[in-house]
This record gives sequence, C-alpha cells and structure tokens, in this order.
Amino acid sequence: MSEKKEAFQPTVEEDVRLGNLGYEQELKRTFGLLGMIGFSFSIVTSWTALSGVFIVGVTSGGPPVMIYGFIGVSLLTLAVAIPMAEMCSMYPVAGGQYSWVAALAPPKFARGLSYISGWFMLIGVLAMGATNNSIAANFILGMANLVFPEYSIQRWQTVLVAYLVAIIAAAVNIWGPHLLNRIARFILVWNVASFLITMVVLLATNDHKQQPAFVFVEFQNFTGWGPAMAAIVGILQSCFGMCCYDAPAHMTEEMKSASTEAPKAIVLSVVLGAATGFAFLLTLCFCIGDITATANTPTGVPVLHIFYDSTGSKLAACFLAGMIAVIVLVAGNNLLAEGSRAVYAFARDHGLPFSETLAKVHPTRHVPVNAILLTLAVQLALDAIDFGTTTGFETVIAIATEGFYLSYAIALLSRLLGYATGHARTMTGPFALPAWLSLTLNGLGLLFLLFAAITFNFPSSWPIATHSMNYTSAAIGVVAVIALMTWGTTGRKHFTGPGVAVYLNRHGA
Repeated sequence: MSEKKEAFQPTVEEDVRLGNLGYEQELKRTFGLLGMIGFSFSIVTSWTALSGVFIVGVTSGGPPVMIYGFIGVSLLTLAVAIPMAEMCSMYPVAGGQYSWVAALAPPKFARGLSYISGWFMLIGVLAMGATNNSIAANFILGMANLVFPEYSIQRWQTVLVAYLVAIIAAAVNIWGPHLLNRIARFILVWNVASFLITMVVLLATNDHKQQPAFVFVEFQNFTGWGPAMAAIVGILQSCFGMCCYDAPAHMTEEMKSASTEAPKAIVLSVVLGAATGFAFLLTLCFCIGDITATANTPTGVPVLHIFYDSTGSKLAACFLAGMIAVIVLVAGNNLLAEGSRAVYAFARDHGLPFSETLAKVHPTRHVPVNAILLTLAVQLALDAIDFGTTTGFETVIAIATEGFYLSYAIALLSRLLGYATGHARTMTGPFALPAWLSLTLNGLGLLFLLFAAITFNFPSSWPIATHSMNYTSAAIGVVAVIALMTWGTTGRKHFTGPGVAVYLNRHGA
C-alpha cells in the first residue's frame, strides 16, 4: 500500500502545483522521463533533420561552415535551452513560453508580450509539423524513385503523401493517446539504434571518402553571395536542426513529475541532438560524392543519394532511409501532439477565436480533440502550398524555425526585463541556476536568437529572382496581421494572461 502511495505522490504533487498556477488538471499524466526524452528527441533529432536540409549547407560554405557552424549553434542552443528549462521547472504548464512571458515580464508589458509570443509559438509548431510531413513524404517517394528510376516524383504526390502522414498522426492522437508514451519510449531506442547503424554502414561501405581538407578546410560557395553571406546561409541549416526543444514544456500536464523531469528532457534532447547531429554531419561530409549529382538527385533527397553512392545497393540505401523515415513519421505524430496542446493551452487562456470550443477536453480520451483537428487542418493547409510553388513551401520551412526562435527570444527577454525591474528576480523551481549564470545564459541566448531570426529572412542565393526570393518576412507579416485582428476581435477583451501570472503576482515573486 505504501509503495502505491509513493508511486502516486509525484502525480498528486504536480496536480496541486498546476492548481496553484491557476489551472485544473484535465489531461492524463502518462509520460515519464524516458518517454519524454524519446518524444522530444524524435523532434529535435538534428541528425535526421539535417537529412532534409543537408544540401543547403553543402552549397553555402561547404563542410567547414557546416561543421564549425554546427558546433557553435549547438553551444548557443544550450544557452537558450537551459534558461527555458529553468522557466519550465518553475511554471510547468502546457502553454510553455507564452505562459513564462506572462509570469516573468513586467506587468506593464506582460499581457501584450505573452499574446505575441503565443502567436509566434503557434505558427512555429504548426509550420514545423507541416514541414516534417513533407520531409516524410520526400523520403517515402525518394525511395520509390530509387527503386524504380522510371518513376518521376510530382509535387502533388508529395502533398498527398504528406496529407496521409498528418491524418495518421491525428488518428493516433485522437484514438490512441494512451499509446503516446509507449511510442516515445520505442522511438528513443529506435532513434539511437538507427543512428549507430547508419554511421557504421556508411563508414564501412564508402570506399571513396573525401580528404580531410575537403571536410575541414575547403570553402564551397555556389550561392552567388560573397563568402560572409554564404557562410551565414550555411549556418542557418544547423539552426533548423537544433529547434523544437520546447516540446516537453507543452506536454508537462501529461507528465508524472513535470517540474523536475520536463527540464531534464529539454536539456537532454538538445545534448543528444547535438552529439548525434555532429557525428552524422561529419560522416556525411566525408561520404558525399559529387556535389552537383547529390544536389540534383532525382530522388529529391540528397542524403538518400549519399546512402546509395556509399553502399552501391538500393536495398541498403532504402533500409537506411527507411529507418530515418520511421523517425520522421513518429516526429509527425509528436509534433501534432505538441501543436494541439499548444493550441489547447492558448485557447484555455482565451487567446484564440472560438477559444471555448478549442479548449474542450474529451471526457473519456482526456485529449483536446478540437485542438487536434484544428492543428491537422492548419498542417494540411500549409502543406497544400506545395501544390502551387516550391518557393512558397520553402517559406513555410523558414517560418517554422523563425516562429520558434522569436517565441524563445521573447521568453528570454522577459526573464531579463523581469530581473532588471525587480518584478521577478529569482527562479524558484526544482531546477534553478545561480542568478549570475542564469542571466548570462539568457543574454547570450537572446543575442543568438535575434541574430538567427534576422538572417532567416535572407535569400539563399544571388541574384534574387521570383523563384529564389525569401518570403519569410512577408509570411511573418501575415501572421502579425492575423494576430492583430484576433487581438482586436477577441484577445483585447478576453485574453487577460495565463494563470501563472496571477499566481506570481499573488506570491510577490
């Protein structure tokens, strides 16, 4: 009896903590630490994410820029992730960064900054889900093209397969929410095993590896930009790989010991992503053959071309790509779960039109079904852009990372403003750093995020044409207009800020 009581104690404590933060426990707590690491790592796994954007770095500075840039981006990402883990430990609610902004920013600015952060958070996670679905479709169709060279991949086929990936993810989230933790634990093992197998096979079978000078010294530039600008574009592919590490924050209300385990999951997913991403990137740079052939592969997946060029076997190449495809499919499932929880949380705080409907939780499944359906609808709409233009869909990829980074930046800025004004000088969660270290990491991380958010708007090649223009700034402008419209229609009257802000003010923290 005492063992059962001890087992339930963390869950009870987290329910009480959530109640103190102004919310009723509606979701079912099923995730433990390993499950949440697997959940988050499947999304952050930069070694698989790099598979989708690898060729960008190859043509924008080449291997040296990618490798050294990835090291720098990984370290700076930790400077963002660790302060976010602190915030998550103190305020473990599904709203994530927009909730932290409401609690930490000076009261004069908290409501507005929280609302802006919430919209950037939503566009980031929804666009990343659409991007992931498209990457999964590319891998599936790319393998079909490799096996049947006479088959030519069409854009509409990519969109339809992406739709299938999204619909399957929604079905799992609605009818199998009890499976999410089990799937996450499975994919953690699968992820690590796939990484090791892929590395060993590539290094063992490739008999025409590049020289060390090509990997560590020789600058490659096919962008038309000058060396400095090309290097910046090349570094941005690492930023795409090291993203989405706020995932555990949005799942905290489904974790058994959220205030202690979610911060660990945030940091460990970044550490695992950095370690595997660096090793895989290094391997690809040594194993890449002809750059032009790799970039223009009819499979549409440069990494798949490297697999085939290294092993000389279509079966082996499809086996390796298939393992990655499984990870990307599960990541699609997890991104839809994360996105729906973010929608649910924002609607719960009256940040969206039809908030009451979107904030409803199914009484028996204990999941926000309406929020899941909205997340699915937005992902399908974003994927549909690829019907008309690849340039437009490339913008979706860019705003996914831009949305995340801006929401992270507002959270870190709020921490600094809260400390400077005396509104929130200490972090009192189970995971807390000394103030000087916390503030230093916040400042360093904020500078990195602002630099990346600005450079995400640069075109990747010169001269600039209609097909090569970067429309990220225009897309972000559209999001801002939508946010302003919803603020004027519903947010201004009903969005008072998350419950954590009320809690903080009551306790004078």
